[in-house]
Amino acid sequence: MQLRYAFRLDPGPGQRVALARAFGCARVVYNDAVAARERARREGAAFPSAAVLSKRLITEAKQSPGRQWLSEVSAVILQQALRDVERAYTNFFASLKGSRQGARVGAPRFKSKRDARQAIRFTANARWKITEAGRLLLPKIGEVKVRWSRRLPSVPSSVTVIRDAAGRFFASFVVESDPDADLARMPDADGLPSVGIDLGLTLPQALNSVRAGGTPIAVLSDGTKIDSPRFLRRAEKKLKKAQRELSRKQKRSNNREKARLKVARGHAQVADARREFHHQLSTQLIRESQAVAVEDLAVKALARTRLGKSVHDAGWAQFLAMLEYKAGRYGRVFVKVGRFEPTSQVCSVCGVKDGPKPLHVRTWACTHCGTVHDRDHNAAKNVKQAAGLAVTACRAQVRPELVPAQREEAGSHGIHTGTRAVQRHSTR
Repeated sequence: MQLRYAFRLDPGPGQRVALARAFGCARVVYNDAVAARERARREGAAFPSAAVLSKRLITEAKQSPGRQWLSEVSAVILQQALRDVERAYTNFFASLKGSRQGARVGAPRFKSKRDARQAIRFTANARWKITEAGRLLLPKIGEVKVRWSRRLPSVPSSVTVIRDAAGRFFASFVVESDPDADLARMPDADGLPSVGIDLGLTLPQALNSVRAGGTPIAVLSDGTKIDSPRFLRRAEKKLKKAQRELSRKQKRSNNREKARLKVARGHAQVADARREFHHQLSTQLIRESQAVAVEDLAVKALARTRLGKSVHDAGWAQFLAMLEYKAGRYGRVFVKVGRFEPTSQVCSVCGVKDGPKPLHVRTWACTHCGTVHDRDHNAAKNVKQAAGLAVTACRAQVRPELVPAQREEAGSHGIHTGTRAVQRHSTR
C-alpha cells in the first residue's frame, strides 16, 4: 500500500527564497499549459499533447527573454506541473462523462501567486536524496533541515514540498508499506470483538458551543461513549478576535499579511489537534477490534444545516477515511452501512421498528418488548447488526470481504531528532 509520510521542514532564509522561486516557476508553467489548452478549445483545434507542451512551455521558453528564469529551478518540477494539468483535465472529462466517482470536478483554473498553499514535487529523476546528516537535499535549493519524528518504512519514490496557509513548510514522502511489518505491529485479529459505531451530535452540543460538556461524538456498540473535544468551538473566541483584526487592516499591506498569518496559524492549530485526535482514536479502534462497522453519513448535506459548524468541527469524513485505510493496512474488516438504514428507529433487542424520533429524545422505551434504550447505544448496536458483524446463533462471526484502503496517510509534524535520522532514512 502506498502511503504519505509528512515531516516539518525548517528552511533557511536563502532556501525560503529558492523555494518561493520554485513555487512561482511551477505555477507559471501550470498556467501557461491551461492557457494553451483553453486557446485550442476556443479555436476548435486539437488539444496539444504533453510532449508539445513540454517543448513549447519549458524547452523553448527557457530560450526566450520573458521566460529565461525558468532555468533557475529544477526541470523536474516543471514537468510535474504539466502532469498536474493533464491529470486535472483527465479528471474533468471523466467527471463530465460520469465515469469518475465522487463530486463533480470543474475545469482547471489558473493558479494565483496569492494562493495560501503552494507545492512542488520532486521525483527520482530530480536526484534528490536524504543526506547522512538527516537533511533533505533538493536540487537548486540545498540541504533543508527536517524534523524527523518516525522512520520511513521504505525508500521514498518522490517528495512533495508544501507551504501551507500558515507559512509552514512540509516534506511529504510517498513510500510503500511492508504488509508483514504492518501486521506485526497489530495484535492478532482472532478473538477480538467486532464493533459498531454511531456518529452523531446532540442538539445542545451543536447549538450551545463550548457550554455543552460531556456530549459524545461517537458511541460504540459495547456502550463506550467518546466525548467530542470540540477543537473549533474552544478556539472560536480567539479566532473571532484575530479575524476581526484582519478585517480592519488595509488590503495589500504588511500589517494585513501579519494578521492573515495569525488567523491561518490559529486554524492550523485547530486542524492539527483534530487530526491527531482522529489518528489516535482510529488506531485504538483498529487495534482493539477485528471488524468495524459505521454508517455512511451524508456529511456534505449535514454541513448545510444549522448544525454545519459542529459537523465540520467533528470531522467525520476525515475520521472515517482513517478508519478505512488503516483497516486495509492492518488486516481488519471495515463495513459501511447505508445511510437510509433506520438504526435509530429499530429496537436492537426485538427488532421492531418504532418510528422516527426528534433529536432531543435521547432515551426511549420499545413499545413491543418494553426495553429502555439509550438512543446512540441502540443505534450503534443496530449498525453492527446491519453490517453482518453480529454473532450468529452458533457463535460464528460473520466477516464481509475486505475493502480497498485509502492511498495516503497524514504525517506528524514531528520533533527534532538531530543526527539520529542518518541511519534511518539514507537513500544513498
